[in-house]
Parts: sequence; C-alpha cells; structure tokens
Amino acid sequence: MDHKKASDALKSAKNIVDSGLSHLRSQGKPEENQAFLYELAHASSAHVIAESFLDYADNGPKESQIVEIFCADVLRSVATISFGREETWELDNSDLELIRAYVTSHGTPALYAQNFQNQGKLSLNDDMELVAETFRRFGRDHIMNVAEEVHRQDLDVPESIISGLADLGCFGLSIPVEYGGSATGSTQDMHAMVIATEELSRASLSIGGSLITRPEILARAIENGGTEKQKKDFLPEIASGRSMSAVAVTEPDHGSDVASITTTARKKGDEIWELNGVKTWCTFAGRADLLMVLARTNPDLSIGHRGLSVFVVRKEQIAGHSFDLKQDSGWRMQGRAIPTLGYRGMHSYEISFQDWQVPAEALIGGPDGEGRGFYLQMAGFENGRLQTAARAVGVMQRAYEEALKYSEERKVFGQSLSGYQLTQIKLGRMAALIQACRQYTYKVGELMSTGSGTLEAAMVKAYACKAAEWVTREAMQIHGGFGYAEEYVVSRLFVDARVLSIFEGADEALCLKLIGRRLLAG
Repeated sequence: MDHKKASDALKSAKNIVDSGLSHLRSQGKPEENQAFLYELAHASSAHVIAESFLDYADNGPKESQIVEIFCADVLRSVATISFGREETWELDNSDLELIRAYVTSHGTPALYAQNFQNQGKLSLNDDMELVAETFRRFGRDHIMNVAEEVHRQDLDVPESIISGLADLGCFGLSIPVEYGGSATGSTQDMHAMVIATEELSRASLSIGGSLITRPEILARAIENGGTEKQKKDFLPEIASGRSMSAVAVTEPDHGSDVASITTTARKKGDEIWELNGVKTWCTFAGRADLLMVLARTNPDLSIGHRGLSVFVVRKEQIAGHSFDLKQDSGWRMQGRAIPTLGYRGMHSYEISFQDWQVPAEALIGGPDGEGRGFYLQMAGFENGRLQTAARAVGVMQRAYEEALKYSEERKVFGQSLSGYQLTQIKLGRMAALIQACRQYTYKVGELMSTGSGTLEAAMVKAYACKAAEWVTREAMQIHGGFGYAEEYVVSRLFVDARVLSIFEGADEALCLKLIGRRLLAG
C-alpha cells in the first residue's frame, strides 16, 4: 500500500471538513445550521477512523487491500458533502483532485468485489486472542442457541447466561483488582472489555453484549465519584455479578436533554432521600438489583445540570415485564416494560418513583456528591459509547457471516449468489467497514485507559452504529425474502441494529452537542 497517497488524500478530506467548519463559524451561530454540522460531524468521524486505520495495512497485503477500500469509501463520502458547496466553502480544487484520483484507483467496483471474502486479521496479542476466543466460545455454546427464542417470545435473559458470564469475570473487566475486578490499569483492561463486548454481541446484542454495559456505566460513576466505602460496598458486588445494575437517567419529556430532568430527590432529615418522578428506557431494570438514578437535588431549574446528583438504589429482582414494589409506609416504585421492535430480553422499562425512600449513603460521593451527578453519569456514558461501538461491530460481524454463508449456498439463475459482482461488492464493503470500526474501538480503548478519548468514543459510536444499519440491511437484502422471515438470524440483527444509533446518546444529539461543538471549538 502507498501510505503517502492515502495520507495525502485523507489530508485533503480533512481540509474539506475544516473548510466547512470555517464556513459555519463565519455564520455567527453555527449550530443553527444543524444539517451541515451533522454532516460534518459524521464526515470528521469517518476521517479520523480512516487515518487511524492506515497502520493496519502493515499487517499484510490482504489487510492493505481492506484499508485502501475503506479509505476510498470515506473519501467518496467526504467529497459528497462538499458537492455544490465548493465556492461557498472556498474549497481548494487540488484537494478534490487528490480525492478523485485516489477513489478512481482504489474505490472501483472490481476492488470491492475482490475483497468479499477478505476480513483481515484481528491484530491482537496472544492474551487478547485468548479473551476473544473465550467469549466467542461462550457466545456460541450458551447464547446463540437461545437468542432466537428469547427474541421472538420476548423472554427474560436466562439466568444461566448471567451466572456463566459472572464466572468468567465478565462484569469486573474494568473494575480495579482492589475492588474485586480484574483491571490493573493497563490498556489491556479496556481492550478486554471491548473484545468481550463485541464477541458477546456477535451471539446476541440483547442477551449477550449489552449485559456488560450497564454494570460498566454504574461502576465508572462510582470509581470516579464514590466514597471509599461506596467503592468497597458496591464495586465487588458488581464485579462478581452478585448485583446486576440498570441505569435510570432518561425521562419521557426530556430525552437526550439530561440537564433538564425533573425527577427530584428531597432530603427527609439527615438519613433519608425521597425520590419522585418518572424515568424511561431503563434497560434491564426489572432484573436489576441496583438502579443508577439521576435526580434533581437542587430545585432551582435555572442552574441546570449543576443541580443533579446520582443515587444507587437497591431493589428486588423482578422477572417478566412489570413490577410494583412497595415500602413499609406505602411508598412505591412501579415499572412496565416498553414493547420494542428488537433488542428484546433485557426489557426497557418506564419507572415511576412515588416518595421512594433511599438511605443517605445511596448518594454517590456522599454530601460532596451533591450537584456532581451530571458529570458522574457522563463519565459512565463515555465507556458506554465505546461499548456500544463494540456492540455494533459484533452485530455487523454476525450479519456479514450470515450473508456470506447464505450467498455461497443459495443458487440463483444457475450460480451461487456469491458469484455475482453486486453481492461481492456488498460483502467487500461490509468487511472493510467492520474491520475499520473494530480497529478503532481498540484505539479508543487505549486512549480511554489514559484518561482521554471522550471525543473519539463519541465518533466511533456515531460512525459504527450507522454502519451497522447499512450492513444488517444489506445482509438481509442478500437473503432476499428469507431475510424478512424470523427463522433467519438476519431479521433479528436488522431490528437490533436499529437501536444502536438511539441509545447511549442519540445520533443527532451526539453529533451536534458533543462532536460538532468540539470540532467548532477546534
């Protein structure tokens, strides 16, 4: 692979993105041009992933081919957003010429088609290969055989899966050793978490990969802001799987506008907090033993997120799709599962708190934690975004495998589907997208292990989740009519993939409020 040509073409793509951002800044109120900013956020995310992916080409000729195809794909998409805006954005024609030349050489249908069976190496060391194989085997032996039944009948996650993952140490992958986990502070901690998430999502998004995410979000909030006693009390419970957790942040009227939530926590004396309000999209809240609840402890709405705090609320484990819990004095916590197209098994609940009382020690950080809830939940969600990107990679990988297998077995007009160029092009693009997203999740894991990577986690989440929608759609399309039948796995993968751009930060809010703002700020 000619690294210089690829690097030069990607620099030209960055120049285009930067020109677009400069134009928006010159307008005075750039966020009013949401359509442009959204496009630029996605284009910049793709560009960053492509730049990071260049080094993967050093693994060999097959890997080099994957990188070239992905770069051509990204360059084409960046050039598309500039079409018709060349003069407005004051683009340099030489940048467009460099991009055109690279895509002409490396983005041809023939090259995509040649790549249809080429997935490339995982590029892992021996320890991480063992992690991948361990969780891949668990997914194959314990999750795949029940995933379809759970999906079609909207059943609960089998307890055997939860206990099996607990035995593997799955819930303590990023919790420090001193608190019962296996994390030692090395980059391999985050790599292991990302790899486990991908492999379990490959078996099933809802009853596999997502089981790690909620414990990860709560654990990170406690690690960042909890008292030493809270760390010693809660983290070993989470790491061992003795206590499963759920997150209660989103509200029906506020969605991604977390700073505007209205669920309240009021002090009743020195020992009790009383919760009132409604939360929604609380995944796994029925089965969970612990709820991470974001509530307003300062009634002054004008101070926004500075009035929010996080509580760890203990509750009973509940099977099924609803619960109605009461405390001795009649205070209640009620929940009902929201019927969904996919992502079934863990169940996403709407929860109502009616004077529900929790002890003072439930406030993360104790008295010093008041008003820090927004920052603590955001710290947890950073990891959640990286995990969501890894979940997207797992779903895409399974969709690619199912599509490749079906295309090789299915005969149409006298030859297998895999013998047709259009099928090969789709599969070739899938393989490139998947490997690029996978390798960047590894990179972001390294960044986050050093305390950075907030922007990059958002970028890979945004890009990988949209990629998963395309990959699963085309995998279904390759199956033809059978792809629409529930007896084939791709129908589940398709509806599961659709949720990825919605949770852990809706795509629009993520691109405009986080990625877009960071880019505009330079």
